[in-house]
Amino acid sequence: MLFILAAALLPLSAVAHKESDAYLNLHTDAHNKHVLHGQWDIALRDLDFAIGIDGNHDGAITWGEVQARRRAIEDYALPQLAIKGDGLTCATQATGQEIDDHTDGAYDVIFFDAICDKNIPSALTVVYHLMHNLDPYHRGIVTIHAGDKIAGAVLGPSNPVARLNLHEPDRWGEFKSFVVDGIWHIWTGIDHILFLLSLLLPAVLIRNRLDPPGGGWRKTAVLAESSGAMMLFAGQPRRYRWEAAPRFWPTFLEVIKVVSAFSLSHSVTLSLAVLGIVDLPSRLVESGIALSVMVAALNNIFPVVNKRVWLIAFAFGFIHGLGFASALQGLQLPAGAMAASLGGFSVGVEIGQESIVIAFLPLAYLLRKTWFYRMAVLRWGSLLIVAIASGWFVQRAFAIAIPGFSAIIPN
Repeated sequence: MLFILAAALLPLSAVAHKESDAYLNLHTDAHNKHVLHGQWDIALRDLDFAIGIDGNHDGAITWGEVQARRRAIEDYALPQLAIKGDGLTCATQATGQEIDDHTDGAYDVIFFDAICDKNIPSALTVVYHLMHNLDPYHRGIVTIHAGDKIAGAVLGPSNPVARLNLHEPDRWGEFKSFVVDGIWHIWTGIDHILFLLSLLLPAVLIRNRLDPPGGGWRKTAVLAESSGAMMLFAGQPRRYRWEAAPRFWPTFLEVIKVVSAFSLSHSVTLSLAVLGIVDLPSRLVESGIALSVMVAALNNIFPVVNKRVWLIAFAFGFIHGLGFASALQGLQLPAGAMAASLGGFSVGVEIGQESIVIAFLPLAYLLRKTWFYRMAVLRWGSLLIVAIASGWFVQRAFAIAIPGFSAIIPN
């Protein structure tokens, strides 16, 4: 019920289309100190949502349709970007467009020049307003290259301005920027949240087996109309019951195991994917994440893994790490900047998931003895999560849009 309420309170623009990323790269010109060369990768789905590109509304955007809307794309995007130095604004001028494929779909690439009245200063201020009134979760990953110096930041509607030093990159500032990005990636990633909650729901309970008299066997008399009486020995299935955990600290320790196992495994694949060592198709990764949510929730209804739930967290953490990595793909940074970005994002992810645990565990512990928690929250809540994850799996694995599903539950 809390999840449905939260979904209903989301801004309509946020559920109308997939949350978006854009990649803005700026390069200084070694021969002209007044010019920055820019490349801005914006998802075609976002441009279609913002200004309409799919002319025949068939769901497939062609290069011809992009060409037909080329001027409209430039007129929409470029005014949303301001590059300033020493109090002056550098004028932007489009120089071309092309299409590029990213792991999450096709992107329109806008090439442009930012021309300043004087030499590019060592410190630049970037003001970024793309999608600010359409998607509160949009983010632009900004990178500025000045010779062998690279500076970067993550900008969006809630944080649209960054001051970047070209000669002395602010690694601490970059780290903090990606910490915030990691936190929001968890808080806006409903599939990651539901996976974590599925693992935490039974943490405040103990599943005890109820052995019937007679060592699990019962003697049943069966009357047969035609042949008289006969005795039939039948095996009685074992019965189980959820009971409240008697003490808090063993429960807390079990939660620490689950969260630590999940963190360890997703950190491994997050690092490997961002560094380009592991690369799996986005469709496979997102389908795997949906499947992990289904399995974790089903285990609450038909427990297979009971005493070592952290094993589920550890196993599926690898696939979730690849999902986290999609937020950093497209970064082209040197070792120092990559370490700051990857480290900050990982810390942000941990803060985001720990905040969920801190909010969930005390309340769950207080309610653990109630029928409401054991039935409404654990059983029916897990069934609801299974239904949601099943819808995600169908949409992601088979590219089948379930009518009205994404409007209710963001995908």
